[in-house]
Amino acid sequence: MSNPPALIGVTTYGRSEDGKFSLPGDYIDAVRRAGGIPVLLPPGEAQRDALFDRLDGLVLAGGGDIAPAEYGSAGHATIYMVDPERDASELYLAKRAVDAQLPTLAICRGLQIVNVAYGGTLHENVSDQYGESVVHRAPPRHATPHRVRVNANSRLAAVTRDTEFTCQSWHHQAVKNLAADFEPAAHADDGLIEAIESPRFPHLLCVQWHPELTAAEDPIQQRLFKQLVVDAQQRGGVGV
Repeated sequence: MSNPPALIGVTTYGRSEDGKFSLPGDYIDAVRRAGGIPVLLPPGEAQRDALFDRLDGLVLAGGGDIAPAEYGSAGHATIYMVDPERDASELYLAKRAVDAQLPTLAICRGLQIVNVAYGGTLHENVSDQYGESVVHRAPPRHATPHRVRVNANSRLAAVTRDTEFTCQSWHHQAVKNLAADFEPAAHADDGLIEAIESPRFPHLLCVQWHPELTAAEDPIQQRLFKQLVVDAQQRGGVGV
């Protein structure tokens, strides 16, 4: 009898005005292609510890902006989709998962959640600091491609197997001050931090771009999900 596949929790968007939780299907598809079983994690779960203990891995998905008060900022006119319930749920999940060495893939907002959870701060609007030499989100709010350069000696490079590639970007915020014990793992051509990692947390992958958008066609991006599932299986004692 074969061992069961890894259960991968995937955070969702917050509750909409009409009471619905949602998440783009690209996240689900990428986890399934990697061999994992996705389990959706809507914010506000009262029994989050019981649920957490059943997971083998975690995806912190993208979405709206983190409340500026969470990282000591006054705010900015471009901030949107702030959801205190989602912030509270994901800041807890991120800290709990990373401290427990639960294999985690943090994407876009997810990277920002990890950085803030460990005491880092954010640029509230990228173009204010970096200009428009690299477009990180097409107007008004659409994904757009740009080049990423990965540090050759990083764990991320070992996963992607390439140190320069094109990704799909969809953000207007980014890391300002890095959390303690974290370091950049990739940059855009304008110098913006595109990935972070920490030697303290070897099963954590944090990228600012959206690998799920192109993972079906781009093996570099799918490798991020595959590594997550492999790490999750190894942690759970499942043969790979």
